Amino acid sequence: MFGINKKTEPPIPTVAAVIPAAGSSTRMGQNKLMLPLQEIPVLAHTVSAFEQCPLVRDIIVVCREQDIIPYSRLFAAFGFSKVRHVLRGGETRAHSVLAGLHACASDIEFVAIHDGARPLISQALIARTLTAAFADGAAAPVVPVKDSIKRIENGRIVCDVPRDSIAAVQTPQVFRRNQIADALHEAIADGAVLTDDCAAVERIGVCVTAVPGEYCNLKITTPEDIVIAESFGIEEEV
Repeated sequence: MFGINKKTEPPIPTVAAVIPAAGSSTRMGQNKLMLPLQEIPVLAHTVSAFEQCPLVRDIIVVCREQDIIPYSRLFAAFGFSKVRHVLRGGETRAHSVLAGLHACASDIEFVAIHDGARPLISQALIARTLTAAFADGAAAPVVPVKDSIKRIENGRIVCDVPRDSIAAVQTPQVFRRNQIADALHEAIADGAVLTDDCAAVERIGVCVTAVPGEYCNLKITTPEDIVIAESFGIEEEV
């Protein structure tokens, strides 16, 4: 008898979450990542989301040198088992992300780069972005812009910018690890100013797939954002 050929699913790529948490929180006036959100520090919510995601194997947190010990103690207190490194960032976000990439295990294929100050990220959005990146090589969540957008020159409105042609980009931004590492190395060497991690791969000709983001996936920047985040609530218990 002949055996029946069964289709085998391709192996799921190995993924690490790199979480830049090295900002100075200038507009907040204090370390916003340690502010309580539903009585739990913002950063703990963020890391918890990736701790719970079955597609993510490792977590790397990149922060200021003075925050390494407090953050390490925070993660230990919550029992986060996927946090592999808490390390010092660089002079720019690009340097910090690159430090996180270098700390990843050698077999990591994809990295999900996510702002430490986005604590309301949902499991559905993480999975959606990872799945798109596995298929296309790079992906990032975006949300439509709600307000009318105008182009300004010399303090005057000169024209409309069609809203259907623009979007606000969020994180996690997911890339093949080697590709984003090479792109960041090149951007730093060229002195390029990057608005986000997508910009690094875009400048070397890589197309990033846009996936539907979520308005609740906001970035904590000002005190008002904490109030807004409290109103949205947290998807999962930490």
